[in-house]
Amino acid sequence: MSFLDIVVLSVIQGVAEFLPISSSGHLVLVGHWLGIEEAKGTLNIMLHAGTLLSILVFYFSHTLKLLKEDRRVIPLLIVGTIPAALAGVIIKKKFEWLTGDPWIAGSMLIITGIILVLSKYVRREKEVDYQETSWFAAFAIGCAQAFAILPGISRSGSTIFAGQWMGLKRESAGTFSFLLAMPIIGGATCYEMISLSSDESSSDASIGLMLAGALISFAVGYLSLRLLVSFIQKGKFHLFAWWCIPFGIISLIILAVAG
Repeated sequence: MSFLDIVVLSVIQGVAEFLPISSSGHLVLVGHWLGIEEAKGTLNIMLHAGTLLSILVFYFSHTLKLLKEDRRVIPLLIVGTIPAALAGVIIKKKFEWLTGDPWIAGSMLIITGIILVLSKYVRREKEVDYQETSWFAAFAIGCAQAFAILPGISRSGSTIFAGQWMGLKRESAGTFSFLLAMPIIGGATCYEMISLSSDESSSDASIGLMLAGALISFAVGYLSLRLLVSFIQKGKFHLFAWWCIPFGIISLIILAVAG
C-alpha cells in the first residue's frame, strides 16, 4: 500500500467518521473505484485510534465530567453500546459481505440523506440535556448506531437524529452521539487488535506510514468535529443531505453502467 493510498484512506476516515456522510460508505465506494485496498490490521487500528483520539481531545471536558459529575451517563452509554456491539459481532461472523458491498453503500447513502432531511423537522415540546437521557432513549439511540454498521449509513447522522427524536436538545444529541462513539470505536479497535493474530489482518504498510495515517485521521477528524458541531449549533445539520443523496444516486448509476 502506497503513501498516497494511506493519505486517501486517512482523510476519508477523518472526514466521514464524524460528518454525517458515512466513512464506511465512502471507503467502500472510493476503494472500489480506485482499486485501493481497504485498511486492514495494524493500519486499520491506527486510523481508528487517530479518530478516537480526536474525540477524546475535542470532548475532553465532557469526558472529565463523566468521571466526576455525570457518572449516571456512563451506564447509559453502556446500554447504548450494546445493540451495535451485538450487531457488529453477528455481521462480522455471518454477514461480513454486507460491509463491503458498493451497491449497499450507494443505496444506504441515499437513506442517510433522507434521515438528515427529516432531522430538520424533528421537534419536541420538552427537550432535555444528554445528562437527563432516559434508559429507553439511550437504547433507542444505540439501535440507530447499530443500523450504522451498514456501509453508507452515517453513525453520527443516525444517532443524532435518534437523539433528537427521543427528545434531546440539538447540541446534546450531538454530544451524546460522540460520547457514544468512544466505546464503539474503542471496541472496534480492540477487536482488530485481537484479529491481528491471523495472517489475513496483516498490513503491508510500514510503521512510519501507519503513524502518518493516524496523525492525518486525528487532525482531519478534529477539524471535522469542529465543523459538525458548528453546523448543529446553527441548525444546518440537514445540509449534509445534499452531499449524501446525489453522491448515492451517482454511485448507483456508475455501478450500473460499469456492470
